[in-house]
Amino acid sequence: MSSSSPPVPGPRPAFTPPPPGGPSRRGLLRYGMAGAGAALLGSAALTGCASPAASADASALRVWDLFQGGDGMLMDDMIKAVSAAPDGFTVDRTILDWGPSYYTKLAMSAAGGRASDVAVLHLSRLAGYAPGGLLDPFDLDLLAEFGCGEADFTPAVWKRTQHEGTVYAVPLDIHPFIVFYDRDAADRAGLLDTSGELAPMGSPEALLDAGKALAKATGGAGILFGHVTDTAQCWRQFAAFYAQTGAEFTLPEGGPPEIDVDAAVRVVSFMQRLFDGRTNPNNLDYYGAMAAFLDRRGGMAMLGEWELPTLRKSGIPLGAAPFPQVFEKPAVYTDSHSFVLPRQADPDPARRRQAHRYVAQMVKQSLTWASAGHIPAYQPVLARPEYAELTPQSSYAEAGEVAVLDPPNWFAGAASNFQNRMCQPLQSALLGNTSAEKAVRQMVREADTLLRQPNPVA
Repeated sequence: MSSSSPPVPGPRPAFTPPPPGGPSRRGLLRYGMAGAGAALLGSAALTGCASPAASADASALRVWDLFQGGDGMLMDDMIKAVSAAPDGFTVDRTILDWGPSYYTKLAMSAAGGRASDVAVLHLSRLAGYAPGGLLDPFDLDLLAEFGCGEADFTPAVWKRTQHEGTVYAVPLDIHPFIVFYDRDAADRAGLLDTSGELAPMGSPEALLDAGKALAKATGGAGILFGHVTDTAQCWRQFAAFYAQTGAEFTLPEGGPPEIDVDAAVRVVSFMQRLFDGRTNPNNLDYYGAMAAFLDRRGGMAMLGEWELPTLRKSGIPLGAAPFPQVFEKPAVYTDSHSFVLPRQADPDPARRRQAHRYVAQMVKQSLTWASAGHIPAYQPVLARPEYAELTPQSSYAEAGEVAVLDPPNWFAGAASNFQNRMCQPLQSALLGNTSAEKAVRQMVREADTLLRQPNPVA
């Protein structure tokens, strides 16, 4: 993120290895008084889960996020915009390293009642935080007062903001797993519609044929997909195809997992056919797939939309589209960066009101956020003419309407061990080391093992 590293969902500076662990950074952003750059240069280290309360300005709104690189700079721009208004904010922004450590620190600070006023959470992780009392609910009347409510978000995403009917998150974006393609290659392959966009596939055979046509057009590979040693990529692809079959992947507390084995085997078998090691390589890691696409050795790549800034710099005539529908219903695997209110032992009503206003103002700034490829979750921004003019972002905006997230369970979601454990048998199947049937049985066993583990924050 820019939101996420490739191995786990959510963007980070694209096509760069995850940064090594190390001290986090804190910057007091006083827009109108000092620039963001100066603030970050003067930032102090944040160690462990120490409270960010020791700010140079005790009245500043304390916010935590995990956005570095390009996304971090866009977040600075959005904070600057809401802070520059006559009734703006002074913001103490803490930037923490993305990954499991971020979620550990967030949980520990909330458990101790010493958390920030606002934090960013992947929506797929909500089930691990709201039930355990690590988050405080939003006041919907306050949000409405500041122009933000349920009607402003797509139902597919809004329903995941809730636990037992109470709203604990406000989505900033939707970041889906999509396809990027070389427009010239797709045109030569006969895959574009009359408007010059990628035509719908509609069936497994159509996507297989598209891979062959792209391979012929490029003289190299058809569809590129990097998954080897990756902790999330296989799951993203499987989850999208599986949801398209109409089957449910449910992980009820205590188990057993409720998985349609026949549908899962059907999907894995198709993934094996799609990445056969001939038309479409089956043995690429994430960076290998990116490099091949950037070198125009393949006509299409299955990636997260957060890779848009890197791909744009390549000079490829770039197109993008939602993840292809090949089974019975449209579905696209996604996640969402969302704002939450970490639990505080004794929240100040005035600060809590400011936190609601801040969140509402930030989602209204999400056209800036969309420049990196993210789909604004706030629908009034999505409906603006300026968004329609963003290319290729506007061409995959409909992915948010058919968003599919991880099953709502405490151990699932972004940067989770669940995704890693699902990916291992899937990777083995794609490499030809096991059958689709055995891979699915292993996935069921892994899910059952996780369901038998107690929730550490229950």
